[in-house]
Amino acid sequence: MKKQFGKNQSGFTLIELIMVIVILGILAATALPKFVDVKSDAEKSAMNGVAGAVSSAFATNYAGYVVNTAKGVSVSGSYAVAALAALGGSVMGGGMPTGYTLSASATISCTGAGLTFPVQVSNSSLSSNTSAAATLICTG
Repeated sequence: MKKQFGKNQSGFTLIELIMVIVILGILAATALPKFVDVKSDAEKSAMNGVAGAVSSAFATNYAGYVVNTAKGVSVSGSYAVAALAALGGSVMGGGMPTGYTLSASATISCTGAGLTFPVQVSNSSLSSNTSAAATLICTG
């Protein structure tokens, strides 16, 4: 009677390893489309963040200007579409972020304090090419 050593080996069989690889492949295939679309979601979120910052800057500017005219930027008169970019940059503390622009459907005419006008924040370099709404507040 011969004594054999090493018969009690343990480990995974080839079938078990192939099944694990197949299951991981299925999970990756179902999760991959969600991760591919993350870029457009991030661009939309960035756009909404800049639009919120613009609206907040105009509201803060209005409040500061009402309290003390030396503390804010005067937002009065008429603003053509081309002049909105400069206005947004002067109202926001650090200026408009690179690539973002303000636009409106028509010339804005600030004839009184507290008047609000919708403006669009956009960035043509983004792949999703979206825009977001912001609010311009006139100081009068």
